[in-house]
This record gives sequence, C-alpha cells and structure tokens, in this order.
Amino acid sequence: MRFRYPRLSCPALPADVQSRPEVSSGAGRSAVIRLPGGPAPGQGGAVLIRREGPADAGAIRAITAAAFARRGTPGPAPPEVRLIDELRESEAWIPALSLVAVEPDGEVTGHVLGTRGHVGDVPVLALGPVAVRPGRQRAGVGSALMHAVLGAGDALGEPLVALLGDPSYYRRFGFRPSLEYAIVPPVASWQPHFQVRLLAAYQSSVRGTFRYAEPFDRV
Repeated sequence: MRFRYPRLSCPALPADVQSRPEVSSGAGRSAVIRLPGGPAPGQGGAVLIRREGPADAGAIRAITAAAFARRGTPGPAPPEVRLIDELRESEAWIPALSLVAVEPDGEVTGHVLGTRGHVGDVPVLALGPVAVRPGRQRAGVGSALMHAVLGAGDALGEPLVALLGDPSYYRRFGFRPSLEYAIVPPVASWQPHFQVRLLAAYQSSVRGTFRYAEPFDRV
C-alpha cells in the first residue's frame, strides 16, 4: 500500500499559521470564509465552502490531478483522482463531507474529502485527499477547507478525524500523533505522520487500530 494521504497539495505559508480564515456565515450546507492576507491577484478575498454538487465531479478531478501531478513527469492521472471516484461509489462516502471551495466568480478551486473509517469497530472519519488548484495555493484556501470539514464532522457527531500527513502543517488544526490516544496506524512506520483530531463526541474508549475504507487499499 503506497499512501500519501491526505497531504495538502502544497506547503503552507506562515500566514496560514498566524491567522485563521474568518467565517462570515454558515447555513449547514455552506459557509463564506474570508481568507487572511487579502485577495490574490485576480481573485476575490473570500471563498464559499459548500458541499459537492452534481456538477462538481469534473472540476474536482481536474483540481486533484493538477494539485498532485508530479512536476516534469507527464503521464496518467495521479491515483488520488481514481481514489475519489471510487470512494464516491462506496459505502464510505459521506455527502456532507465532500466540500469544495468556490471563488466569487463561481470557479471551484479546492476540494477536501472526509470518508468513513473505523477504529476497531467504532465509526470515525478519515480525511483526504485535500487539493487546491495550483494558481490558488498558498492563499489560505486549504486552511479554509480544513476548518470547514472539521466543523462539519463535529456537527455530524463524529468522534474524531484521522489522517496521514505532515505534522508541522496539521498540528495547527489540532491534530496530534495518534498513539497519544491509543489509536494505532494501519502501518507502524507511518508514525509520527499518522495523526488524530478529537471532536466533541470523542470518548476515551475509542482505541485500537485504524482502518481506512477499502478503496484506499488499491492506491
């Protein structure tokens, strides 16, 4: 199994560490988030974070392919593209946790996905992939998506979110090494990159080995 989930498709800027995106409004299915540091050239200063809609699948594929493409290496689409499509057709799919970032002009520029995972027999969330269109990376869009998906998972009563990624980036969102909570990664060598973010419904009895949905096994 070859994992690189759910790393953000670009390094984070210090601005993302120093200030959170400002949530202007929220109505269950969407929230307007004002990005720190002002608008990028040619872009507005706010993005709408909303659930994936029926017309968004193509844009999500394009953003994911561009974000995870290996520089200077033309070839087939990155495996993250196929993974999202397979998860969408699986029992692990949670419609409320496939979120897109939409610019004021309507362009979709980012995507984050939370799907069903398990710790032992307890349902929890697996986070990733997370992708931002290259032209909008390092502008706070990834942070906005992260805050939105964590808030949505908490509102659904999920106990925790697990991910595999760079601790120096994800600790700003409250993630900690999973072993601190007696949650074991599927592959021992993933420590310290396998991390957990506790949500309001967490109970200390949730412990054991984490299991991703079956489509991840084919990546």
